[in-house]
Amino acid sequence: MSTLNQVSSIRRTSLHVELTDRLRDMIVEGVLTAGEKVPEKTLCEKLGVSRTPMREALKVLAAESLLTLEPNRGARVRAITIEDLEEVFPLMGAFEALAGELACRNITKAQLADIKKAHNQMLRHFHNEDMPEYFRYNQQIHEIIMDAAANPTLKTMYKSLAVRVRRARYLANMSSERWQQAVDEHEEIIDALENQDGQLLGAILKRHLMNKFETVRQWLGEQESQTTNNN
Repeated sequence: MSTLNQVSSIRRTSLHVELTDRLRDMIVEGVLTAGEKVPEKTLCEKLGVSRTPMREALKVLAAESLLTLEPNRGARVRAITIEDLEEVFPLMGAFEALAGELACRNITKAQLADIKKAHNQMLRHFHNEDMPEYFRYNQQIHEIIMDAAANPTLKTMYKSLAVRVRRARYLANMSSERWQQAVDEHEEIIDALENQDGQLLGAILKRHLMNKFETVRQWLGEQESQTTNNN
């Protein structure tokens, strides 16, 4: 009779995950630019990895719609288009609204404390006009809210789209007015969480995301106009 007692665990390595995360950050932050062919050989040398894990990481990023894999020609960074974001942002808004409602029911004191801590750090970087660090803590807040929702299926669906939104948001330049508005919206988010008002928080998060979309839409329109004028 067969038994599972003798089955040993699979040894896992963090190389694949770390490499994928590093490349994803390079795309999100614009180190690898839209339309650019991914320099696999150079990256392998710089990062100290072989071609096999590199190509596996590129497949993951292609599945996330950050890259396009071209047969026998390697990978190329996908451009951000208004059409793509018009498809993604409404879904993200619905996911975040639901997460807000669930978080107000399920959030722990420790999670609320972590959100407040991240919010204070975000404010510090806002006042220092340090946008990359501001975005890092901003993202952390939204991730904790998603964790507090305590719905693994929702979190998985959200994460599959979040990186595309994060890339667009990172590249788009916010005006001072829009940046202040975003900070004010985060203050509203904190208040709604403290009051455990799920319906209000859901509405705030949805509005917050759609305001981000308008910022990105305006930026993309400006980029398209510049391209047209240059041609």
